[in-house]
Amino acid sequence: MQRVCFLLKVRADRIDEYRERHDPVWAEMREALSAAGWHNYSLFLREDGLLVGYLETEDFAAARAAMEATYVNARWQAEMAPFFESLDGARPDEAMRPLTEVFHLD
Repeated sequence: MQRVCFLLKVRADRIDEYRERHDPVWAEMREALSAAGWHNYSLFLREDGLLVGYLETEDFAAARAAMEATYVNARWQAEMAPFFESLDGARPDEAMRPLTEVFHLD
């Protein structure tokens, strides 16, 4: 099982709305993530907008590709894009760059 962690930056003026949009996440989005192999997926948001994502999956490239193929993901990413800084024209899911794990305690 791969453990994946990534960072994004939520715009300071949109933090409250970003939180509201995730309460709750659409049921069809949650179902698509699970079906695509995203497990134990969490998002953590710091007060300055730093967003830390964590998930576990058998194959991150395959899990991303499976989500990219869904209509619900296209809708979700289009709605979420305005909340983020520094996407440089990419969707939020395209801008996720996994961090290198340097330590894990089982």
